[in-house]
Formats: sequence, C-alpha cells, structure tokens
Amino acid sequence: MTPPPPPFRFSRGKDDVAFDTALGDEELVAVRAALVQGRWTEVRALLARTGDDWDLRGHRLVVLGEGRSAATWADEWRLAEPESADAAALYATAAVFRAAAGRQSPESARDACLRAARMTPADPSPWLGLLILARHTGSDDEQVRAFDQVRGRHRGHHHGHYLMTRCLAERQKTDGDDPFHEVYEFAEWAADEAGPGSPLGALPLVALVERYHALAAAGALPADPGRLAYWTSPRARANLRSAFDWWLDWDGRSHPRLLLDLNHLAFVHVHAGDMVAAAALFNRIGRDATRVPWSYFDRDPKKSFRAARNAALGFGTS
Repeated sequence: MTPPPPPFRFSRGKDDVAFDTALGDEELVAVRAALVQGRWTEVRALLARTGDDWDLRGHRLVVLGEGRSAATWADEWRLAEPESADAAALYATAAVFRAAAGRQSPESARDACLRAARMTPADPSPWLGLLILARHTGSDDEQVRAFDQVRGRHRGHHHGHYLMTRCLAERQKTDGDDPFHEVYEFAEWAADEAGPGSPLGALPLVALVERYHALAAAGALPADPGRLAYWTSPRARANLRSAFDWWLDWDGRSHPRLLLDLNHLAFVHVHAGDMVAAAALFNRIGRDATRVPWSYFDRDPKKSFRAARNAALGFGTS
C-alpha cells in the first residue's frame, strides 16, 4: 500500500521551482561558479575527489561542460597540464556542447572525445560525450556504437541508458503505440540485468514517457498526455509499481541523477491518477524540478510542474 506523503514543507513563492542541472550536488554548484571565473584548479580538485565513480564523474563533467566559458578554461588547463586526463575530458565535454550549439564542428568535438578516451581507456565519460554528440549531430547507428562503448565500461551507466532509451523510443513513430516496441524491451532488460540495487530501476518508466513523447511529436498520440489509457495499461501499471517500490528502497540513499528519476515518477503518477504517490514524490523533490519531462509536449516546464504538484497536493491551480 502506498504510504502517506510527509508534510509539505516548501514555499509556494516565486522561487519554489528550480531547474538546475547540478541536481542538488552542492560541491558541483560551487565548482561550476569557480570555473566561470577561470578557477580551473577547483575543477581539478573536484574531479580528483570524484575518482572512478563513473556516474558521478559523467554527471559532473556534463554539468561543467555545458557552461559557455568551459571550453576556454579547459583549454587553458590543458595547456598548463597537457598530461591531465581530467583536463582533456572536460575540454572534450565542452566541445560536445559547443558542437551541439553550432559553435564548433562536430568533427573537432569528436576528435577531442577520442583523445580523452585514449588517455583514460577505462573511463566511459568521453564515450558519453560522443553519445551526446551523436544525439545532436549523428545517426542512430552512431548513437548505438557510442552507447556500446559507454556500457562496455560501466554496465549500469545511468546517463548513457537514458540517452539510448530516447534514441530507441524515437524509432517507428507513425504506427501508434506498439506494446512490443524495442524501447520497452531494452529498458526492462537493462533494469533486470542491473539488479534491484541499481539506479536503472526506473528506466522502464522512463521508456514509457519517452515513447509517448516520440509518438505525440509525430501526431500518433494526443499532444496533451492527460489521463489517457496509455498511462494505465498493464505495462504502465506494472512499471509504475516497480519504479515506486524501487524508489522506496532507494529512499535515504542517492545517486547523482536521482532527481531526474523522481521527476519522471511524479509525472507518470499524476497522469495515471495516483495522487497519493505523486504527493509523496513531490514532497521528496521539493523545488528541485527537472526540465524533462515537464517541458515535453511544448509546455512551459515551470507551469507544468507547478500544476501537477498543486493537483497532487490539493492546492488547486496557481
């Protein structure tokens, strides 16, 4: 039985929703601010502390690499310490985001990722960069190849599996929902193989959201997800139960991208009409919303998140 939510503790003022890709990593927030000012030595110290926690390393590199000045300061770091694999990895990640924004050629970003990969063969992070690059500028086959390299180095890589789920969900967009579509098989297989203690426990639910998004974008399902039968199908109900149970088991622990999982969970619970479970999730999320999935279907993510949260917590509309 679903437990009652804890008391609602956060303000409903203008700052009651935050979209920060750092996802609650306070060390990362501080170092990101330092990097904007050119203090790359603090990035060096952070990545040294991160070590070979590949999910955390990938998350931190992505958040730092997204910054507009990241490539400049990472390049300065590379010049100062040419043997630094961390400097090469940050520069490569920044190059990926520059290429995705059209400010650098994809070929040069790809070369930077491959150089970083050669410096640390065990690290999946440069291959995560190539997967992100392929999502923006490459083909499905390039995404699959990059994902295979990520997974070969870390079989439970959270970000890599999310991106591959999106890639697969976008295939065959015009035939309506297919209960045997490959994205469902992939997500369920990955979660099962990773085991009950893995951060991939919510991946089948993510697949459900990503498949709906792809079909709605193609006009095969309504753009407004509402409370459609899609969210209460046998597969959806089973995935919702298992994902919520996974979260209860995880409560009190964390992984770098847990908030992204919780936002997906809350999204589906709202559309499935389970407001008690949704309320528990919103109380856990607090103000730490993620743009995906609330921005899907051309919605304002802040308004979408607030409306869902208010409905779950019985606040009415805002």
